[in-house]
Amino acid sequence: KENMAKSKYEYVKNFELDDKVLPNTWIVVRIDGRGFTRFTEEHKYTKPNDEAGIKLMNQCAFNVMKEFTDIMVAYGESDEYSFVLKRKATLFQRRASKISTNIVSFFSSNFVFLWHEFFPTNPLKYPPTFDARVVAYPSYDNVRDYLNWRQVDCHINNLYNTCFWALVQSGKTPIESEATLKGTLSDFKNEMLFKQFNINYNTLPPIWKKGSVLIRKQVEEKVVDTRTGLDVLRLKPKILVLHEDIISEKFWKENDHLLAD
Repeated sequence: KENMAKSKYEYVKNFELDDKVLPNTWIVVRIDGRGFTRFTEEHKYTKPNDEAGIKLMNQCAFNVMKEFTDIMVAYGESDEYSFVLKRKATLFQRRASKISTNIVSFFSSNFVFLWHEFFPTNPLKYPPTFDARVVAYPSYDNVRDYLNWRQVDCHINNLYNTCFWALVQSGKTPIESEATLKGTLSDFKNEMLFKQFNINYNTLPPIWKKGSVLIRKQVEEKVVDTRTGLDVLRLKPKILVLHEDIISEKFWKENDHLLAD
């Protein structure tokens, strides 16, 4: 029966490449929205930051982490999310194509499926598209630096966008606003926001400045002991959504399990 199930055409499988990610490395999957400038304009996102849009992205990432338990930490900002799998992950035998396509498709389908919950009066006009890439990082420092890079990028982009949209909303054209900000440093942008628009950038919500980090953690939870009927504290595995400085050592000392073997 086994021989009968095969055909002369089965040789074409030999053209498939082995795309297994190197063992003993941290796998990072970064998904990124395609054409989201147009998407956010068509769907009338609030500028510079749309709270419902960010919360939708966070919920999609939360659901991805629930589905794929090898993911220990995720970081998101704007229209992108990065998922870090543990070093010993065996998901899909570490095949890069299977890992990336499953994560990005699950994220995308959640985005469409949950849209109406976050935008109840704003119908989805067309389906969004996300791309995905897989990168293997061999060392703890590499992964830390990757996440640092994404959070620094979040700060740079958010400061620029806050300035840009403040100028546009004050009456300048987009071209004029770009020209005003071209070549400027963060000190100039912070001063401009404060003096011209009475915006203290340091007091803006951390979700805009720091992005969102999702982690797995054991959290104490009050439950009723079935034997005694009394309230007791038990550790329960949770996925937490935080908006914290992940560049600092403090965060990683408090969550050293995230990148442990």
